[in-house]
Amino acid sequence: MARAPLARPTDAPPIAHEATDEPAPPATPATPDRGTDLAPEPFLAQEDLPRHVAIIMDGNRRWARQHELPEIEGHAAGVEAIREILRHAVRRGVRVMTLYAFSRENWARSDDEVTGLFGLLEAAVRSETDELRRQGVRVRLLGRLDELPDATRRSIGEALDATADGDRMTLNIAFNYAGRTELVDAVRRLVAAGTPPEAIDEATVGAALYTAGLPDPDLVIRTGGEQRLSNFLIWQSAYAEFYFCEALWPDFGPAAFDEALLEFARRQRRFGR
Repeated sequence: MARAPLARPTDAPPIAHEATDEPAPPATPATPDRGTDLAPEPFLAQEDLPRHVAIIMDGNRRWARQHELPEIEGHAAGVEAIREILRHAVRRGVRVMTLYAFSRENWARSDDEVTGLFGLLEAAVRSETDELRRQGVRVRLLGRLDELPDATRRSIGEALDATADGDRMTLNIAFNYAGRTELVDAVRRLVAAGTPPEAIDEATVGAALYTAGLPDPDLVIRTGGEQRLSNFLIWQSAYAEFYFCEALWPDFGPAAFDEALLEFARRQRRFGR
């Protein structure tokens, strides 16, 4: 029986041609039930660490092609990389992490790939929720949850509820996310609230964004060799430091993450001064 076409948002991009080729909580020491393997490891002084690291996880499909695997296997390898990096970032003392998991532009990919990505997200959320709780990680979603399939919404909602008391790190999953869509949604919230024009400033806009209550990213990492934001946190990244590397996301491990942190610590941030 033929499968029904994937239901897509009405304003999602057209199908692409097939490719030919809240403020961060204070630091909390590890408790016995979380295990000594999660204790912070000396690396950089707290003032030299970025409070908020955002990552554009690029290169899963290219990694799969290099290994002569189906593209969905590249995405699966990318999920494994998330597990390792997240655990390492908790040990390093990073307080907020945002991962670009699925952009609204990704609706332009094939039904099989989009459905596969949703399935990977659901499976990862179900399997990792208990571990995230043990690590003290609170999960938040950035994006339009209402446009996702019911099963995906339920999985995400359960993870949000189960990890709500996490006190070591806030993990933002940017899923069905786009920076311009976020700004559109913020404007809609302000209009719906009856905010007068003279009351709109950077603070009111910031409070209407998906990331309201969280610090802006200090460091944006992009893997895969590309050097662009791709509609990711375009408001919040105004003063972020950018770190681009050639490694494809499944190959980006703790040592590469540490190198990005060290590079961040070497930079001088003047903020226009």
